[in-house]
Amino acid sequence: MDNINIFAPASVANVSCGFDVLGFCLDTIGDIMRVSKTKTKGISIGTLKGQKIPIDPLKNVAYVAANALLKDFPTNGGFQIDIEKKIKPGSGIGSSAASAAGAVFAINELLGKPYSRSQLVKFAMVGESLASGDAHADNLAPVLLGGFTLVRSNKTLDIIKLPSPNDLIATIIHPKIELKTIHSRAILKSEIPLTKAVEQWGNLGAFVSALYTNDYGLLSRSMKDKVIEPARAILIPKFKEIKESAIEAGALGSGISGSGPSVYALSKGEKTAKKVGQFMKTHYDEIGLDYEVHYSTINNEGIKIL
Repeated sequence: MDNINIFAPASVANVSCGFDVLGFCLDTIGDIMRVSKTKTKGISIGTLKGQKIPIDPLKNVAYVAANALLKDFPTNGGFQIDIEKKIKPGSGIGSSAASAAGAVFAINELLGKPYSRSQLVKFAMVGESLASGDAHADNLAPVLLGGFTLVRSNKTLDIIKLPSPNDLIATIIHPKIELKTIHSRAILKSEIPLTKAVEQWGNLGAFVSALYTNDYGLLSRSMKDKVIEPARAILIPKFKEIKESAIEAGALGSGISGSGPSVYALSKGEKTAKKVGQFMKTHYDEIGLDYEVHYSTINNEGIKIL
């Protein structure tokens, strides 16, 4: 192949109880990327459509991630990356992860797949580090591997793909304000009380167990964040009211998507997920804040070739 078109999906990280280690892949929102072989060595950024993203290569996460791959796997030619950006940067649903993962996935395909999807995470993390100021794979792993993923170690990239119950539907509400990951991480405390840590460990372990056993009740009881959400909630307009409304409408649980400002909810079945969305958006209608609502099954494939 001389070129390839891919769908690089959005994702939800943290999933309440799994800060920096847990995430899942969405299926109805994502970027369209085209990567083409060139005779000139290195990476070039071509057409950028949709959302505003940096043209400067050293500030572009797709370029930085792709360049990291080519340093590890030198070639005589190069690659041009064209992006139709549909995930708004700073929205909390993995905009930078989609660009970084999409770039390395596409180039890997054009090179004949010398790396597995899991091995591509380390290159994509270089781009993610540029965007957030910290190298973490909780968005990248589900985008590349699909479904729910658990990052046991960011240092060694020990990543486990988890099962996804078929009836799970995500509802995402994105208030149209920008909240950069690097800023929302800055307000977090470096130390937490032992009692809260113990609760968080229990919730994370139970959540993983619930995915394996299709136990929706346990899943619901586990979607509690005792560590991160209390600090970040103040950054998101009407967060408390939106979360309470989601639960009232029948959601299994709700929380901050990634670093925000998007708020996610997980529900059993599409009917409940749609009702949850209707309840959530009333709070932004009341204050006149523009927003988008997305509904999605769990994308078990991850990045897709178009």
